[in-house]
Amino acid sequence: MLERIYFEASDKTELVGLLERPEKETNKVVISIHGMQSNCLKQRETILSNKITEAGIAYFAFNNRGHELMTYTRKLDGKKVLDGGSVYEDVLDGYYDIKGAINKMLELGYTDIYLQGHSLGCTKIVYAYNKLKKENDVKNIKGIILLSLIDIPDCQKYDLGDKYDKMMEYAEDKERQGKTNDLMPIEAFDHPISVKSYLRYFKYNEEIDFARYSYKEYTFPELNNIQIPLFLRWGNVYELVIQDLNELVKILKEKVHNPKLDVDYIDGADHGYTGKEEILAEQIIKFIE
Repeated sequence: MLERIYFEASDKTELVGLLERPEKETNKVVISIHGMQSNCLKQRETILSNKITEAGIAYFAFNNRGHELMTYTRKLDGKKVLDGGSVYEDVLDGYYDIKGAINKMLELGYTDIYLQGHSLGCTKIVYAYNKLKKENDVKNIKGIILLSLIDIPDCQKYDLGDKYDKMMEYAEDKERQGKTNDLMPIEAFDHPISVKSYLRYFKYNEEIDFARYSYKEYTFPELNNIQIPLFLRWGNVYELVIQDLNELVKILKEKVHNPKLDVDYIDGADHGYTGKEEILAEQIIKFIE
């Protein structure tokens, strides 16, 4: 059974998602966090939801405030704020969205929660989990599922080359002028993005720059802080990582010290797992079970 669920983030922002329930009642639910410029209506979400609920686990995919390119977020006082969509969002606000989704699932009786993220959704989950752990509020989170966790700053530097410093100078100049809602030059990023969002990803990123695969001395403290079961996957076709996937898997197996770590890639899958969704679903189900 598929049901539209309205709920509020923990900062009172209105959000909506789709909850698919299995035939038999369960206390287990996967909460799915989509990536940049995406939404909860992707075909991948439908396939994962169908397969996972067939296995007796509920599946809740929702639109966080970063969905699509540009959106207004509406607070419960009725005010609209231009801080949504991939153009304007602050990725740190994902914490409020995820906490709100967890609270809603707990309200509906789901006590065993598995947080699943794709791409930027992974970044939001790792950041939110570490913050919730500091607040001693993770007892109901039973596992973390990260699909295509990418090193956003490293990929950006690789893609832009010599232009990276020029783009950062442009953003900092706009910041000095108080014009952080202005857009970056079109060549700065894969899609339109505001100065404030660009600066969050590439300057004020201390709390989210934890996928440093190219840094040999990095010990992945944020991932190592996750001591519940941890599942990581990538594709090896048009994936948004610089490393060879065999090398990346080896790095994480050596540096992430989790007794229930499941890290690998799906051969032939792209960044969105196109055509490989059922294989991915089967692996997620096995991980949860």
